[in-house]
Amino acid sequence: MTKVFLVDDEIAIRENLRNSFPWEEKGFQLAGEAPDGEMALPMIRDLNVDILLTDIRMPFMDGMKLCEEVQRTMPWVERIILSGYDDFEYARKAISLGVREYLLKPVTAKELEDVLNRARSQIEERRRERENLTALKHRAMNENAFLRDKLLESLFTDEGDPADDDAVVSQMRGLGVNLMAGCYAVLDISFESEGEARAACRGALAGLAEMSGGTVFVCSGAKGARALVLGDHPEDVEERAYSFANSAMHLPELEQEQHLLITIGDTVEDFHEIRKSMRSARHLRHLQTAEGPAKRSIVSPGGRGSGYGDGAVTKARLFLEEHFSNPNLMLSDAAEAVHLSQSHLSTIFAQETGMTFTQYLTGLRIGRARELLETTDLRSFRIAEDVGYNDAHYFSYMFKRSTGMTPSEYRKIRRDQKK
Repeated sequence: MTKVFLVDDEIAIRENLRNSFPWEEKGFQLAGEAPDGEMALPMIRDLNVDILLTDIRMPFMDGMKLCEEVQRTMPWVERIILSGYDDFEYARKAISLGVREYLLKPVTAKELEDVLNRARSQIEERRRERENLTALKHRAMNENAFLRDKLLESLFTDEGDPADDDAVVSQMRGLGVNLMAGCYAVLDISFESEGEARAACRGALAGLAEMSGGTVFVCSGAKGARALVLGDHPEDVEERAYSFANSAMHLPELEQEQHLLITIGDTVEDFHEIRKSMRSARHLRHLQTAEGPAKRSIVSPGGRGSGYGDGAVTKARLFLEEHFSNPNLMLSDAAEAVHLSQSHLSTIFAQETGMTFTQYLTGLRIGRARELLETTDLRSFRIAEDVGYNDAHYFSYMFKRSTGMTPSEYRKIRRDQKK
């Protein structure tokens, strides 16, 4: 089912779209919603969303900035602008960000269905193209694509001559590929499938890389595949590496891999040091598999998986427990507190806790709300403010989504139980 995420600062608009449109009947899942772009961004990443439906004018991070960030880190997500402002400049900027649709409020169910169907068609077309690419590679690889793959593979050999590397850059440029960037990181992607299944996995990874806008390139690897990530600076590379790794984990072709391991090598600034990043990624793979087959995981430079994650995740959890009542608290705040990028923290947090950042934060807030409902006579809107929700309606929605009851129903049942 196609996942849709809704962003609008007007609770009435969100409620109307949520309740008046037959989502599941039309083959869609409203996976989540948020009142502004800053809150939405980590949730979109956590929920692996297919379609973003967003208002333009919102506090903190507006719809244009949100679309820009999604385009940069998750270009495979279809974006639809929803706005009450019939402004050509907005439409023109939206088009420049790859937004295919621009809807004016109020939106009818028929208009929404049509635009969602078109977005889904785009997603399915890309999926078919990826499947066709996989089949094509399996039957007879295009000469240029084959050459590009082999040239990339040559950059990951243990020994290399800088002059040869420069020649590779020149040849790749002749094939329409620019490998020059400010920083680089290598991903080692290992999986157990063989034959046609392995080719399908590699093809899916190549298709995902094609959607990166020239910032990720995939080639064959000894244990599966390797990816070269390009960026302007170290933080940029790290963000892109984790975004790609997270998305790779959810590719249909790779979801059945029980021992999928993606290790991220050290970030390097010189193109001639790509092998250094490759060796560190491979070293991490060897460490992870030394004690037996690796489980599905993403491992970063800096330590052995959980050993590195524990410290950062523990600090992040303590930070959340101390600041969850702040309505403006974001993944970026926690990431800054533990000195990691947002994608990096999001990845290790989910691996260590079994929950996404958003789920954990919501759990803290709803847990505190339940305590206040049981032990105080505070009204719901006050409790909402105390646990980090500016919008009482949104708090009630999230509370019911988490507990199956409205706040007032929960309070009455708990008090009746104590009599």
